[in-house]
Amino acid sequence: MNSSKLILALLLMTGAQASGWAQSTGHIGHGGSGGDTGCIKAKISRMQPEHLATVAPGSEFSFAASGSNGPGHIHVSIQQQPVEITVEDKETFYLVKGNVPADIRNKAVRISVQLKAKYSKCDAEGGWLVKVSE
Repeated sequence: MNSSKLILALLLMTGAQASGWAQSTGHIGHGGSGGDTGCIKAKISRMQPEHLATVAPGSEFSFAASGSNGPGHIHVSIQQQPVEITVEDKETFYLVKGNVPADIRNKAVRISVQLKAKYSKCDAEGGWLVKVSE
């Protein structure tokens, strides 16, 4: 009878360890770990001027940012230099505006955008090219 109790105890311990492993890795059947399963992917849209448009130095650009964690989590750069932006809350998205630096002339540049979301796997990076005239 002692050996059957020992076997039962071993089986229970093995089951508890397997259950603990499943909980710690998030593989329990509820779709993932720690509540990050319902994230909203950040998105960049409505870029103005359009991709490959020709613009004058100092021209304004704009885009819509959705799914961001807020205005402080929207970053824009041109030629790896931060660009000052204004952000307007439109309730379902942010309208972001900035200007191409006035000293950039006669070249194509990328307006690079980073949007940070609540969960890093939902962040977005993107951008578009514009041709800056003389």
